[in-house]
Amino acid sequence: MYKNFVEKEIIGLNHNLVKMLDQAVDIAQIPFIVTSGKRTPEEDIAVGGSGTGTHTKGLAVDLRCRTSRERFLMLKSLFAVGFPRIGIKRDHIHADIDVSRDVNVFWLE
Repeated sequence: MYKNFVEKEIIGLNHNLVKMLDQAVDIAQIPFIVTSGKRTPEEDIAVGGSGTGTHTKGLAVDLRCRTSRERFLMLKSLFAVGFPRIGIKRDHIHADIDVSRDVNVFWLE
């Protein structure tokens, strides 16, 4: 169903989120590795989340990011396809589409 992701990578994720990720991969021309997708409330708490965050709704992913070049290409493509919420850590990028929260935001974790 999706061009750049296999089912086990995207279990429980919102269809529009995965569709946008697929488009972003095509733009970036590099693979996106999902390190965290849909989480149970317990899984979310275990990694420092609130238990009610965007991951628990299937509206967010964390993507592996190993180099500054990967980070540039990924961010450029995520913005290009319209992700309204993006967070950056040294080794991953958080991207989500939860418009019930503050949108058009970019943060450092």
